[in-house]
Amino acid sequence: MKALLIRDLKLAFRAGGGFGLGLAFFLIVVVMTAFAIGPNPELLGRVAPGILWLGALLACLLSLDRVLALDFEDGSLDLLATAPLPLEAVVSVKALAHWITTGLPLVLAAPVLGVLLSLPAQGFFWITIALLIGTPALSVIGTFGAAITVGIKRGGLLLSLLVLPLYVPTLIFGAEVARRGADGMALDTPLLMVSGITCGVLALMPFASAAVLRVNLR
Repeated sequence: MKALLIRDLKLAFRAGGGFGLGLAFFLIVVVMTAFAIGPNPELLGRVAPGILWLGALLACLLSLDRVLALDFEDGSLDLLATAPLPLEAVVSVKALAHWITTGLPLVLAAPVLGVLLSLPAQGFFWITIALLIGTPALSVIGTFGAAITVGIKRGGLLLSLLVLPLYVPTLIFGAEVARRGADGMALDTPLLMVSGITCGVLALMPFASAAVLRVNLR
């Protein structure tokens, strides 16, 4: 599994799907939003948690079509499907590689970009925690969508249509954690909800992704 993870990380950077693409898109979303709303620190501070979460979600979505497509194109996916390593472990490793190259850099960059949106000081910690808990679910759900659309030419649009509705609960509760944390409000319920969603996704989605891949690779 370690060798597969290292291979996928190298492949992600080599294919242009590394952290640079997601970070650049994240920065563009934040900067353009700040320009569109205008120099109103109070208004920017109110929308900052939602904008940061939405930008992170879209940045994660940007590179999902590469999670399995490259392996499918060169035949590696067929070899992995017949390898001693369980297919559930294979898709879990690929989701982890996607999170390391996309989700983790976004988590680290969010507090810095929060300054551009006048995020309240107490919100920096909670936007980091919310993204740290929620973004793994985005990568695992995205890998499930990539498994469904693998082998479909120009399936990026279909992948987005399949995955975005599944992202909505994580987006809602993750942004609510950041918003309540920035406002100094109690956040037990949204924090438990986003944590529960991530735990459920991590436990169940790899099996669903593996089942879909077995059907698509027949």
